[in-house]
Amino acid sequence: MSPTQPTTHYRACHLCEAICGLVIETEGDKILSIKGDKNDPLSRGHICPKAVALQDIHEDPDRLRQPVKKVTAQDGSTDWQTISWEEALDLTANALVDTIKTHGVNAVGIYAGNPSVHNYGMMTHPGNLFRHIRSQNRFSATSVDQLPHHLTSLWLFGHKSLFPVPDIDHTQYFLMLGANPLASNGSLWTVPDVKKRIKDMKARGGKLVVVDPRRTETAELASEHFFITPGSDALLLLGLLNTLFTEGLINPGHLAPFTTGLAEVEQAIAGFTPEFAAPHTGISADDTRRLARELAAAEAGICYGRMGLSTQRYGGLCQWLIQLINIATGNLDRPGGSLFATPAVDSVASSGPGGFNRHQSRVRGLPEFDRELPAAAMAEEITTPGEGQIRALFTAAGNPVLSTPNGAQLDNALEQLQFMVSLDPYINETTRHAHVILPPTSPLEHDHYDLSFHLLAMRNTTRYNPPVFEPPEDALHDWEIFSELGKRVAAGLGQEAQAAVPPEQIIDMGLQAGPWKERGLSLAELKKHPSGIDLGPLQSQLPGRLLTKDKQIRCDTPEPLADLARLREEFAGAADQQLRLIGRRHVRSNNSWMHNYRRLVKGRGRCTLLMHPQDMASRGIDDGGEVKVSSRVGEVAVIAQASDEMMPGVVSLPHGYGHNRKGIRMGIAEAHAGVSCNDLTDDRYLDDLSGNAAVNGVPVEVAPALA
Repeated sequence: MSPTQPTTHYRACHLCEAICGLVIETEGDKILSIKGDKNDPLSRGHICPKAVALQDIHEDPDRLRQPVKKVTAQDGSTDWQTISWEEALDLTANALVDTIKTHGVNAVGIYAGNPSVHNYGMMTHPGNLFRHIRSQNRFSATSVDQLPHHLTSLWLFGHKSLFPVPDIDHTQYFLMLGANPLASNGSLWTVPDVKKRIKDMKARGGKLVVVDPRRTETAELASEHFFITPGSDALLLLGLLNTLFTEGLINPGHLAPFTTGLAEVEQAIAGFTPEFAAPHTGISADDTRRLARELAAAEAGICYGRMGLSTQRYGGLCQWLIQLINIATGNLDRPGGSLFATPAVDSVASSGPGGFNRHQSRVRGLPEFDRELPAAAMAEEITTPGEGQIRALFTAAGNPVLSTPNGAQLDNALEQLQFMVSLDPYINETTRHAHVILPPTSPLEHDHYDLSFHLLAMRNTTRYNPPVFEPPEDALHDWEIFSELGKRVAAGLGQEAQAAVPPEQIIDMGLQAGPWKERGLSLAELKKHPSGIDLGPLQSQLPGRLLTKDKQIRCDTPEPLADLARLREEFAGAADQQLRLIGRRHVRSNNSWMHNYRRLVKGRGRCTLLMHPQDMASRGIDDGGEVKVSSRVGEVAVIAQASDEMMPGVVSLPHGYGHNRKGIRMGIAEAHAGVSCNDLTDDRYLDDLSGNAAVNGVPVEVAPALA
C-alpha cells in the first residue's frame, strides 16, 4: 500500500472574530501544520496563537464523540454512559414534549453560548427545533456581552445587527474606550492583524487614544492613554458631546438631511459638563475638551467602545452616546470613520429587526430583547416556583456557570431541574448538570462560512471552505441535531416539522440573492477561490442602508434620554473609594472554551489578580501572595500580582476560569483551574436600561488570605 500523500486545505479560523485565513496541511487523519494564508484578502497571512490550537481541539481526548446520558448507581453516585444517537434524540425529545404538555411551553428554558456565532450551522438551524418551543424563557451570551450595541443599532438605524465598523485603514484619529483589540483581535469588529494596522495609522500621522482602567497591550501601542474609573465612561462621553455642542463643533455633514433630534439631545445633556465628569472619571475637564476638539478637527475620526463599556451599569447609554458622537462629528458612514459592511450573504436583510421590552421576566420584570431575557435572570427563573418556572433546560455551546454573573447561584439552580440537555462537545462546569449531552462534529469535520463576522469586517470579503476531515460515520453536525430533534418534538406535539435544508444550500441562496449578486457569487464560485474573494473597502451607504421606518436617524431616543436621570442621581455626590473589579482578555483565550488545549495554556499562569502596588501596600498584600476577593455574592482566593498598568482603586481578574468544580472532564483545564470571576460578579448588578450584565466595575474587597 502506498503512503498517504499530504493534502493542503484552506480554512478560516473560527476561534475569534478576526476569521484569519489558514493553510492546513494534513496526511490521512493527522494535521501536519497550520499556517496563515497569505492570499486571504482580509487577514493577509496573519494568524494569532489560537489558530494552531485547532489541532488540539480536533485531537482532544476529552472531546465527546458520542452522546452520553447520566446514570445513577445504587449508592447514589452518578456516571456517564455512552448511548446511540437514536436513544439520545428520543430521550431528549420525549422529555421536552412531556415538560411542555405538563407545565406549558415556558417551562422549557433555552440558553445559547458565545461559540454559536462562530459556527454557521448553529445559526441557520436552531429554528428547526425552537419553532416548536416558543418559550419566553430564552437566554444567551448576548446579555453578558453586546446587548447595548444591538439596542443602539435598533434605536438609531432600525435593525439590531446594523453595526458601524471602524474603518481603521483610512482613519486619522481613533478614540477607543474599553477595548483591547491586540488581545481580542477585535470585538464586534473583524480586524485581523490589528497591531500592524494601528502602526500603519500612526505612520501616516494618525493618532490612537485609548481610555481604559488598565494600560492594556493596545494602550501600550497608543499615542495617548487615559485611566478612567470603571463605570464612569458615560460621563466622559457626555462631556465630549457637551463640548461639541457648546463650542459649535457639531457638523453631521452628509448625515444632516436624514438626521433629527440633536437639538433635543443638546438640551437634555446641558448639565453633563466635563467639569461634572472629571472627579468621577479621573480625566480632567481640559483633557476632555481637548479630545472633543481633536476628534471634531480630524479629517476622519472614529469613536469606538467595546466590552469595558457594554458590560457596565451604563452600557446602553455608553453605546448610544458613542454613535451620537460619530453622528455629530459627521464620522458615521464616512471613509475613515465608521461604516456599514456589505456582506455577500446579508443576514440583516434576511432577519427581523429585533424588538425590546415586549415582555418581561417573570420574577424581576427584566426586559426582553429579540425574544431573549437577560441571562442574569436565569437562576431565579429556575428556582422560583409558579407558572412559567423553568423545569427543563436546553443549552447550546454555552457554559453559563462560568460566563454569567453569580455563577455559583446558577450552578446550584441547575441541580433543581427536572431535565437538562446540552448540545456540547464537553463535560464542563455547566453540562455536568445535564441528563443528556449531544456532541456535534469537530469544527474541522464540517464546512465553514462566516455569517456574522463578514457583517463586522473592516473590509468586504467572502469565503467558503469545505471540511478538512470527513466526519466519523456515526456522528452528527449541530444542524443535524437541531433538525432531528425538531422532527421528534414536532411529532410529539402534533405539529409539522420544518424541512432540513443543509446550511450550504442556504448560503448558496444567500450569495445568489445578496448585494453582490452582479458579481456572479455562488457557492460554486466561492469553491474556486478557497482563500476568499476581495469585494473591496467599505463604502458610504446611508440613507439607503437605514432600516428605520422613515429612513431617518432619530437621535433623541426616549429610553436613553430617560436613563440620564439615573446617571445624574448616582454621580451627584462625591466619588466613592471602593475597589472596582474589571476583567481582562488574553490573545490565547476566548471566554471559558479555550483552556483545555496545551498550546493555549502553556507558560506562566494567567489567572491572577492584578493590583496597583499602592493598593497592595495599603492592605498589607505582598506581590505573589494569596488574597481573598469578596463581593456581595461570593468570595474567591487567588494570587495577587503587582502591576502599575492598573489604575489605583481598580483590580483585574481574567474571565473564563474556575475549572475546579467536581465532575468536569477537561484534564488540561482542571490542571490550570484558576478561579471564576463570575463567582464575584453580581446578578443584581445590571445596566437597568438594557438588562445587560454589569460584570465590569463590580465593587469588591481584597484582603490577605490569612488575615
